Order: sequence, then structure tokens, then C-alpha cells
Amino acid sequence: MKKRTALLLVITVTAALFAGCGKSSSTDAGKAEAVGQAAAPEEGETVAEIKIKKYGSIYVKFFEEEAPKAVENFIEHSKEGYYDGLTFHRIIEDFMIQGGDPNGNGTGGESIWGEAFEDEFSDELIPIWGALCMANSGSNTNGSQFFIVQAGPETIADMEEQLKAYDMTLPEYSELVWDVEISDESMELYRELGGTPWLHMAHTVFGQVYDGYDVLNEVAGVPADESTGAPDEEVVIETIRVFTYGE
Repeated sequence: MKKRTALLLVITVTAALFAGCGKSSSTDAGKAEAVGQAAAPEEGETVAEIKIKKYGSIYVKFFEEEAPKAVENFIEHSKEGYYDGLTFHRIIEDFMIQGGDPNGNGTGGESIWGEAFEDEFSDELIPIWGALCMANSGSNTNGSQFFIVQAGPETIADMEEQLKAYDMTLPEYSELVWDVEISDESMELYRELGGTPWLHMAHTVFGQVYDGYDVLNEVAGVPADESTGAPDEEVVIETIRVFTYGE
């Protein structure tokens, strides 16, 4: 009976998350500095600036060892100007901002190889706040679309509070509903930094924001359709500049 009740909660709990359980603040990003995944890049690393018209820039570093194909795909697309003029077509505050689709509605895009490529998962990389991830339509269907996680620690706290009423923990919920185990270490990072544990090991994490959290939060706050995430006004990627950190 307990499992059946928990399963019936899936839509309710997930909808509450996506509706925005708590407001993230740019000051929380400072906590990320001591964590490997979210630490500042080292001099000589390849990084990128995502310039967003009217809003500013979000800076990301990459994880070439753990997700080589996703990183190569994003960097080559960026260098070729593939993303220039495209939009963030799906925006859900306290969840994520998604872009990289030439169709502008989540139905298009392709990889630099012209076909979908496989997921790349690592125990060292999880979708914490600021994680740059591949968007897809299922396992191993990666193309050009990507998203940046914008769920802060408040979102995790609110979800755990909801689950307490049903005598469940967030890891138990994740394992029951999505058949994914979240380690204690990963759960502590989610609680400290925020993130999307309900997407744990579901999307390739291939980069991380290291500067521009204020811009990320501002874009995520753009009014959007509650059911589709389509923003009321276009949020345009002016260009993505790839460069070497420290130069």
C-alpha cells in the first residue's frame, strides 16, 4: 500500500518542483567554490561564454574526460555558430533553462555527426545547480539541445519536506519511481548546492557554470507558460564564444 501511495504522488510532487518550490539566490553559488565539479576552472582549460541578448553572459567549463562526445559536440557547434540566434525555448524557474533547438520548440536539432549519440555518465558528475546537461527524448538520443540546471537548495528542502508527510526520503522516492539510486555523498551535494536529483543519471552532465549565476537566475525568472515552459518573450542566444581560461 505504501508503494502504491508513493507512486500516486509522482505527478503531484514533480509538478510542485517544476512550479518553483523555492527561490534560488545568486549568493548560494559561492558554496560551489569548494566542490570539485563546481570549482572554478584552471588556467589553460577550454571554457565558453554563452552570451544572451539583453541579459548578459553565463560562463561554463567542460568535463572532457567524463563526457568527451558531448563536450566536442557543444564546442564544435558553438565554434561553427550553430547556436547563434537560437533561443532558450523552455524556461522553468527553480528547475532549468533549455535551448539549442533550431526549431525553437524542442522538436529539432542534430549533433555534429548528423545522428544521435550515446549518453555519457560518471559518478563524479551530477546535475547540481549550474550543471550543463544534454537534453534528449530518451536514452542515447543526444543531438544539439542542452539545458542548465537552476534549482537551488530551497527546491531540495521543499521536496524533502513534502516527502516527509509520506514517511519517505528523496533517495527512496528516486529509487522507487525512477529506479535510480542516489548515494549519500551525492544527496549531500544536492542539499548544499541545489540541483535536480529527479534527473540523477538521466541526462549527460558535460559542463558546469562557474560565473554568471545571476544571469542564469534572471533568465530562469522570465515569465513562461506553466505547462510548456515556453517564455512569454524570446530569450535569444547571441553567440557562444569558446576560449582558453586565463588568456
